Amino acid sequence: MTTAAAIRHSLRTYYTPGRAAVLDAFHARFLGPGDLGFDVGSHVGDRSASFLRLGARALAVEPQPRLARLLRLMYGRTPGFTLVSALVGDAPGTATLRVNSRNPTVASVSEDFVAAAAGAPGWEDQVWDTELHLPVTTLDALAAEHGVPDFIKIDVEGYEATALSGLSRAPRSLSFEFTTIQRDVARDCLERLSALGTRAFNACLGEDMTFAHPAPVSAAAMAAWIADLPHEANSGDVYASLEPARLIP
Repeated sequence: MTTAAAIRHSLRTYYTPGRAAVLDAFHARFLGPGDLGFDVGSHVGDRSASFLRLGARALAVEPQPRLARLLRLMYGRTPGFTLVSALVGDAPGTATLRVNSRNPTVASVSEDFVAAAAGAPGWEDQVWDTELHLPVTTLDALAAEHGVPDFIKIDVEGYEATALSGLSRAPRSLSFEFTTIQRDVARDCLERLSALGTRAFNACLGEDMTFAHPAPVSAAAMAAWIADLPHEANSGDVYASLEPARLIP
């Protein structure tokens, strides 16, 4: 599969009929008119699109040049949309992004992520065959330039904890992706958010916009839950909030 074909596949996957309504209903607990959402690791922009439909502003952060061009074409003229084409890390600078040209959704800065995927069941066909040297910004720098976000979504393939290291103030709500091949990254993210004062967490498995827990849980309970997941669970998103009511199904 070529990169262009892979991007077309992502568009078909993330813009399926009916999915927009599901995303909007879920994100409405975190964002409303006039709010600001950061979509870190925007990929094809379906989360940014949801933020915009809710009347919020969307800051899409997408480092891959081809995906950034796609986002400009799709949303560049939409009021409230801003695109930043950079990586997000713990300090400004530059870093190397490793890209799977046949599946650019799993591009990663993390060598540990690439190593963890090697030979892991379900990851056998992933090959990172391209390297891009790109600028790095931080969540704090983005907030200083574009405003304090009400919600941050982070999906950066094993680099989530590093991205959170560049955040010095917990937003009202936040999500980060986790995988069962790197449960330690989720643990580190939970520890970082706890240090910033966040106490309430819930989670969704895969692309299911349904909370797995009937009520918010502690960071320790969330870490234990992720540790006990079968490998086949593969991935999901942890949601954190300073306002626990937002995490009730």
